[in-house]
Amino acid sequence: MNYLEAIILAIIEGLTEFLPVSSTGHMIIASALMGLETTAFVKLFTIVIQLGTILSVFVLYWKRFFRSMDFYYKLVVAAIPASILGLALNDVIDSLLESPMTVAIMLVLGGIALLFVDKWFNKPTTDNSDNITLKQAFIIGCYQCLALIPGTSRSASTIVGAMAQKLTRKAAAEFSFFLALPMMFGASIVKLAHFFKEGHTFSGHEINLLIVGNIVGFIVAIIAIKFFIGILTKYGFKVFGWYRIAIGLVILIMLLGGHSLQVI
Repeated sequence: MNYLEAIILAIIEGLTEFLPVSSTGHMIIASALMGLETTAFVKLFTIVIQLGTILSVFVLYWKRFFRSMDFYYKLVVAAIPASILGLALNDVIDSLLESPMTVAIMLVLGGIALLFVDKWFNKPTTDNSDNITLKQAFIIGCYQCLALIPGTSRSASTIVGAMAQKLTRKAAAEFSFFLALPMMFGASIVKLAHFFKEGHTFSGHEINLLIVGNIVGFIVAIIAIKFFIGILTKYGFKVFGWYRIAIGLVILIMLLGGHSLQVI
């Protein structure tokens, strides 16, 4: 991996991680177009640069992290379902991660669902994610389990789950951002542990790539979050639904056309 490839992947990660469009699907297309070899470091890179993107959430919403411990209790409760299910079904998830077809299908199906989300959940009663209960947090966490299927999108599943719990679109999106912190931090730690356990080490070049990737991901994620909140509040989910369908169809066409695609 060179610096240009690292920057491109970091931009994609920063743009798509918090939008309901599946960062995995975009990584598949990008890696195929760049001819990127799926090495142990490349797989690690796509996970660890999430640390930069989640830092953007802390910077944008830093006051929320110092109000009360209740905020953290809700995040922990919401993170429990996907954490347990992810560990229990680790082998199944790994096999799905090897299937670009699964990603493409879930992108299309998720996109179709997003076309109707605004009609399904059009009577919100909670406009601040701080006001949700522990029970609501847990239910949102159960929705997050859907994201264990590659291509579903963690952001999409948690936002829809929050809206099902009567949160406004903005409040649902913000809680999804917050919930990304424990999930993505945990995923990065687990990936690093496996990387070193398998006997891999970092070269100086790879360390530099990780630093650049996290910085770029951080900057782009800040822009993406502000953009997403504005679009979501004003227009709803339809634009993202159609976009997901288009991306899913692109991957399907590439697969049917004989392209060798890999999930990185």
